[in-house]
Amino acid sequence: MIRTTLAAALTLTLPLASPAAAQQLPVPTGLKLDRTVVLMRHGVRPPTKAPPMPAGVADRPWPTWPVAPGYLTPHGGAAVTQVAAFDRSYWVAKGLLPATGCARIRLVADSDERTIETAKAYARGIAPGCSASIEHRPQGEADPIFSPIDEKAVSFDAATAQAAVLAAAGSGGIAGREARVRPLLTRLDAILCGTPRPGCGVGDQASDLAPARPDRRPKLTGALDRASTAAQILLLEYADGKPMAEVGWGRATAEDIAALAALHALEFQLLARPAYVARANLSLLSPLILDALQGADRAPVTMIVGHDTNVAAMGGLLDLHWRVPGFAADDPSPGGAILFERLTDAEGAHYVRAVFRSQTIDQIRTLTPLTSARPPYMALLPIPGCSARGIIGLCTAKAFAAKLSATPRD
Repeated sequence: MIRTTLAAALTLTLPLASPAAAQQLPVPTGLKLDRTVVLMRHGVRPPTKAPPMPAGVADRPWPTWPVAPGYLTPHGGAAVTQVAAFDRSYWVAKGLLPATGCARIRLVADSDERTIETAKAYARGIAPGCSASIEHRPQGEADPIFSPIDEKAVSFDAATAQAAVLAAAGSGGIAGREARVRPLLTRLDAILCGTPRPGCGVGDQASDLAPARPDRRPKLTGALDRASTAAQILLLEYADGKPMAEVGWGRATAEDIAALAALHALEFQLLARPAYVARANLSLLSPLILDALQGADRAPVTMIVGHDTNVAAMGGLLDLHWRVPGFAADDPSPGGAILFERLTDAEGAHYVRAVFRSQTIDQIRTLTPLTSARPPYMALLPIPGCSARGIIGLCTAKAFAAKLSATPRD
């Protein structure tokens, strides 16, 4: 596979981080942070289609955006640059990056405009004034690393995947999950349509799982499918800093945005987090992550910019859970990331821990400067089944590799 490349050796001068920043997520005694791999969702974008949803879903035209469908917005890029600047100060305080001089940082992105531009925005924050190379395929050319199922780059049994989704749905199946979020669907329809009217909104379409198709990921149909999309559009409008008169046509509050995010998270809980689907979706990303953590002479920081599907799949594969303020539980936020930190002891033995790092939705909306006094959301995510040095959730390097390297199974 030919890729446009590449390895980024960034020469930068880093400001000294305040001592308080070093108190964020302290490294256990006897260990040193010496590598980090970041799996991040791109920044804020508009809907990926115009119009964003079929006619009749809303009673008014959807708000306009300053960029083409699916592209990173200027506001979204600015937010990514801010979180990158915080990451830089965090890693300087931890001793992973130097306060001055040269630092090697590898940047890898999917081939969509929003992922490439997110990587560029991240480089501006992590290495201001420096040049950076970004590994990516030509824009618009599908990259199997980020979508191996869709690109038929991995063996994938659609029937097994469908069964995994139905198992995740639990009692009552897809219809039961719809019933449990009925109040959210009702509220969403009120935002989309104002007053209830036949044919407007998403709530009157029965939810189901689309028939399995060979080599294709499972897909929802009906209310839950359309509600996830609509709720995410409203969230992106809010996160991009649009006036509240434009967010949901002035009918949505900040509280609505946070509550309705559960509809987007539910789609990922059902379609991306089940282990069989997650492992297949990560079949080419996992080796990249492991090589960045374990390979000889790798960069101290490897940043991988992908999509919410990639982040959700990793959460499902390792059974990791987070909740960023303003978002639903386990919802991959714009610019939100799972960090895999390699910790090394005096004998050279390696361990891995997971962290979720994200701006809150209001930090994204207002472009709040991030400091040690006003940090982003950062939470340790104990990795189930791991225990090392008396710390529950800390993996040995061997145990972590085994969790990522196993072949897809139900």
